Amino acid sequence: MLLLPPSLPPFPLPDLPFCPSNFTDYCPCQDTTRERRFSMRSLFHRERHCPDPDERVRCRIPRPRGYRRTVPWPESRNYAWFANVPSKRLTESKKDQNWIRLEGDRLVFPGGGTSFPYGVKSYGNEMAKLVPLKSGEVRTVLDIGCGVASFGGHLVDYNILTMSVAPRDVHEAQVQFALERGLPAMLGVLSTYRLPYPSRSFDMAHCARCLIKWAGHEGSYLMEIDRVLRPGGYWVLSGPPINWKNSYKGWGRTAQDLEEEQLAIESLAKRLCWKKTVEKGPIAVWRKPTNHVHCLKKSKILKSPPFCARTDLDAAWYERLESCITLLPNVDKIDEIAGGTLAKWPKRLTAVPPRISSGTISGVTSQTFNHDNQIWNHRISHYAAYISSIKGSRYRNIMDMNAGLGGFAAALSKYPVWVMNVVPTAKNNTLGVIYERGFIGTYMDWCEAFSTYPRTYDFIHADSVFSLYMDKCDIVDILLEMDRILRPEGAVIIRDHVDTIGKVKKEADRLKWQCRIVHNEKGPFDTEKLLIVDNSVVLASSQGS
Repeated sequence: MLLLPPSLPPFPLPDLPFCPSNFTDYCPCQDTTRERRFSMRSLFHRERHCPDPDERVRCRIPRPRGYRRTVPWPESRNYAWFANVPSKRLTESKKDQNWIRLEGDRLVFPGGGTSFPYGVKSYGNEMAKLVPLKSGEVRTVLDIGCGVASFGGHLVDYNILTMSVAPRDVHEAQVQFALERGLPAMLGVLSTYRLPYPSRSFDMAHCARCLIKWAGHEGSYLMEIDRVLRPGGYWVLSGPPINWKNSYKGWGRTAQDLEEEQLAIESLAKRLCWKKTVEKGPIAVWRKPTNHVHCLKKSKILKSPPFCARTDLDAAWYERLESCITLLPNVDKIDEIAGGTLAKWPKRLTAVPPRISSGTISGVTSQTFNHDNQIWNHRISHYAAYISSIKGSRYRNIMDMNAGLGGFAAALSKYPVWVMNVVPTAKNNTLGVIYERGFIGTYMDWCEAFSTYPRTYDFIHADSVFSLYMDKCDIVDILLEMDRILRPEGAVIIRDHVDTIGKVKKEADRLKWQCRIVHNEKGPFDTEKLLIVDNSVVLASSQGS
């Protein structure tokens, strides 16, 4: 073995190459070429199917030819550069529906479409008469079959944060369009596995013409919506089969078929102990009970599905759907809210979450929670010394790869950003706390690829991620995934032990990132350091430029 003299530096590692140009929109776990291997039954082929280690590509994803710096928020809600998302399939197939148009070099989002024939603003205003969107009671919303997230974009005006979800289907760029607009979105599908969110997460779930057979599949899809809805949460269904008497001819279906479908949904919702609060025009609203006291007593009369036997109600990473009702936490009185009362937004931001005050999160107390908030406020101030735009308008889509209690997102809540709070499956399950604070997020194993398109996040924060995965997978694979989802002009802060930071820096240099190691807010004698990456000055060169 040849040893280098101590005075000479080690040989530099070779740069990581760019992938071929046909990898521009590569989504490793939702790869359309791999999904052909899997059954199409119940859309299983559109679930996450990640490549095996020997199938992984170790190259950087090139940006499209002509890529431009993304349109800043809030202008991005209305238009984006076509060169950044050069998919004509969606614009051509939907050009008559007024929900996305190509005008010169711009993609324009008018907010129309078959779901919103009079525009999403009119639709949202009608819904605000049926659901308390303005009071702060509804803060987190799940939008299934979101299209280009026009509904989520409209709810921003109500200070509501929407997780927009759609599969990578024939209109393959819809989630990519949503993120290019600066709106939260993920690739996802109701099929075989639970949605990657904890129980009791969302204040409202919404489906507009998503064409899901809610009463089919032994009711498991609607029971999954029930699982992720908080006690007292709202389920809103619009489009087929709602208002079928007036619309069935335009839908190309028989009145009898649509009537049977709606009756089946009504029956299942009743057996789930939901209460239908209103049906007006194309919109129907149900409400989940605030506890299961009555439901348990009347389950035999209602012929309700069984209550789930499992105790890990928040587990949702590759966990199979079940045809059973997720039991709410026990209460003593009929007027109590199972799991605890949530404050209205914005008080919810700083109120101690019920999961913490009840002692259900191991090792976390009210004091821990308040101290964590103080720590992250201090850290964000320190970060701004290195990346000043963190408090400005340059960044909109932000990811926290190891979100903990959501303190990073809380410290940024005063700025025009949204944060995808990721809780690694290898850590203490705190994602329910994050939702109780009024934020959104997902579970994730960072040895795999995230359910998003390339170039969809402006800023990535990774606190102790590499220490967590050091013995589980290769540093290079995690960095390549960060590089895939980071916009070319984006920034990264990696926070970790100095020894780990040194190893990560060597590999990051292979990506040609503009990065440097600096001290954290505690100064030079602390063993935790920061790797600052700021690519905002010059766009990294790539194939296809």
